[in-house]
Amino acid sequence: MTSPDTTTEAPALNADAGVAGPLAREALALAAFDHMVARAPGFRSRPGQREMAALIAHTLSGVRLGDGAVSGDAALPDRGIAVVQAGTGVGKSAAYASTVIPLALAQQKRVIISTATVALQEQLIAKDLPALSAALPESFTFALAKGRGRYVCRLKLDQLSGGDAASADLFESDDALDPANESPDQVAAGAVARAAGSARAAERWTERARTYTEWAQSLDGGTWDGDRDRLDTPPEGELWTPVAAERHSCTARHCPSYNSCSYYQARARLAQSQVIVVNHDLLLSTLGLHALPDPSDCYVVFDEAHHLGPVAQGQFTESMDLMRSQWLDRLPRAVDEVATAMKHTPGVDVAQLARELKAAQGELARKAMERINESPEWLALTGRTSSRPTPRQVAPERWNAASPVVDRFEGGALPPGWAETVSQLHSRASALLKLMETLAAQLKANARDNPGDAARCAKLYSRLGVLAPRLQHAQATAELWLQEADAGHPPLAKWLEAGIQHGLVTLTAHACPLQPGSLLRHQLWSKVRAAVVTSASLVTCGGFEHFLHESGLAYDDAVIAREVQSPFDHATQGRLVVVQTQADPKDVEGYTREMLDALMADLAGVQRGALVLFTSRAQMRRAQDLLERGLHSDLRNKVLVQGEASRTQLLKRHAERVQAGEVSILFGLQSFGEGLDLPGELCEWVFITKLPFASPSDPVGQARADWLKAQGRDPFSELVVPATGARLLQWTGRALRSETDEAVVICYDARLLRQSYGRRMLKGLPPYRLQRRDAGGMVTDVAR
Repeated sequence: MTSPDTTTEAPALNADAGVAGPLAREALALAAFDHMVARAPGFRSRPGQREMAALIAHTLSGVRLGDGAVSGDAALPDRGIAVVQAGTGVGKSAAYASTVIPLALAQQKRVIISTATVALQEQLIAKDLPALSAALPESFTFALAKGRGRYVCRLKLDQLSGGDAASADLFESDDALDPANESPDQVAAGAVARAAGSARAAERWTERARTYTEWAQSLDGGTWDGDRDRLDTPPEGELWTPVAAERHSCTARHCPSYNSCSYYQARARLAQSQVIVVNHDLLLSTLGLHALPDPSDCYVVFDEAHHLGPVAQGQFTESMDLMRSQWLDRLPRAVDEVATAMKHTPGVDVAQLARELKAAQGELARKAMERINESPEWLALTGRTSSRPTPRQVAPERWNAASPVVDRFEGGALPPGWAETVSQLHSRASALLKLMETLAAQLKANARDNPGDAARCAKLYSRLGVLAPRLQHAQATAELWLQEADAGHPPLAKWLEAGIQHGLVTLTAHACPLQPGSLLRHQLWSKVRAAVVTSASLVTCGGFEHFLHESGLAYDDAVIAREVQSPFDHATQGRLVVVQTQADPKDVEGYTREMLDALMADLAGVQRGALVLFTSRAQMRRAQDLLERGLHSDLRNKVLVQGEASRTQLLKRHAERVQAGEVSILFGLQSFGEGLDLPGELCEWVFITKLPFASPSDPVGQARADWLKAQGRDPFSELVVPATGARLLQWTGRALRSETDEAVVICYDARLLRQSYGRRMLKGLPPYRLQRRDAGGMVTDVAR
């Protein structure tokens, strides 16, 4: 495709304009953008925004979409993907929405807008889409899609609000010690703990049943629609999970509560909507499940697209709990109950398979703990001085232990003797899953053929559904662990993770593919035909290469990539000051001490709003400790720390302080470095404590690095530097949010200027006025 002429005005929007050919569709889409700019309150023309709109209109109008393509389109390409880096202030959501939606409406197609953050979803649903619908001659309907688990299951809620003792499996905990795997002393300790906790458990049951009754009454009274996010007080996971709608315990239209099901009512609203807003995770997880419109017959927009790679890896990561196994004791009882009710005779010994699966899981846990016990990190975490076996319960002073210990299998190779145990686990889990799938299919068929028996079938189905996900995770994780690397293809990342929660040792097994681009290419882009892929941070180190490889779009002939510049005058509105510390950042203790001294001195000069971004929780805690001391205690009341309250509450408090003329400083981690919109006085300073390299303990990153090294490639240059550059672009992007803002970014990591890779990262940053500050406080300009 050729690039569009962004200097030519499109014709005025005409509702009767023909859309038979690509040129007419391109003109219609661009005219819709111009119409929106002219008529929507508060909008004004921005060259970069129109450039983006023109690229989108040109790319998508020349695509044959779905089976309903116009007859004259036979010679058009099957796919078109516009990849646009839109600098801060371009107004990307207005650019893509005002072109893509009219294009879709003219062809009676639908639009899916996928984002990564709740903040952007809320902005689209509450602000951008209503404004656009009001401004265009043809209004449109839109809705927010949420995962099934965000809605209550009415059948489960009715069972539990009535105190149905037969549903106790939904509450039974695996936290208690398993006598089969513990010493006599530990068994005795576990018995005492269970006896002491029985009263508390009964109390919790009563309290939960009361809450569920209140929720059921709210549903009946119409004051609640079953959406978890619409409850006055967001419930904790342990309260919500037992009543959450989820695929494994749902008989869909065969459920007696189907007509009043909150999830399917929301699905019905989606079916009537022309524009659907969703998040990347939900979109990827539902591919092929028909929960959303077929992406091959829709226009799809991926906003915040730099998250696609990590989200894809998360979707295809599998894990299983190696410590909790009491659910396997309940499984034969549940299967027997369902099989008896359905007059089905299992062709396998369920109890024996469950025992063998539990034994294999226990043996794998034993092997894993023997390996973990040799780790110095584990000894430090548990406060022990030798590698003797760790008891399942640990001393109370260790209950709030920090990060878990990660033990990775290099090259994805399991230790000698492990494969047989994993194979046993896989075969038993597979056999049990096959039986449960047979029973589930029989239950659904019976509910379909005998409507009067649907309630009983749905209840029996939920009995299997509570246990099926655990079986699936065990089977899938074991299957990935047994996979060996093919020649020329990277191995899977495989690792163990051990930690402490509420005084009990936790142990999980994990597996993850190494290349997100390959996953996305096969799972997503093979299905998408017309798409906009955009973000403010797709270009890193001066090019699109890293993003295109990570997102699976490299070497894709359908892709047109364009960088649209921000309308901000960064050199005039902002400064990027790099502080030259004497300590090297590799000297963690020396650098942290020097950096924090400089940070505290700089914070004393803040007059209104500021944001401090830390690269680790430990680093942020050190800063908090300094604030508690007498020397810097005057700053403590001016600082709001991530984690002290919800993000929404912190930002509200921050805004109130600044509006009242007070100083307010936000302390945050990575999640505060992206998506925060703090214009004007809310953020006149951004302090970056260190270059935001990913954690070196990340097992997937380590596995990718090892594989690249084995291929003779440089993982630091190929992966680490571009990824860090993208993160740094996001962090510095918190400074300027409008064309009238003025802000200073201070980075205390001198490697940004001293090292060649730091200079590479600078190429991807906006053209701030660049300055160096030496140890004496002297500030000098630096040529870029």
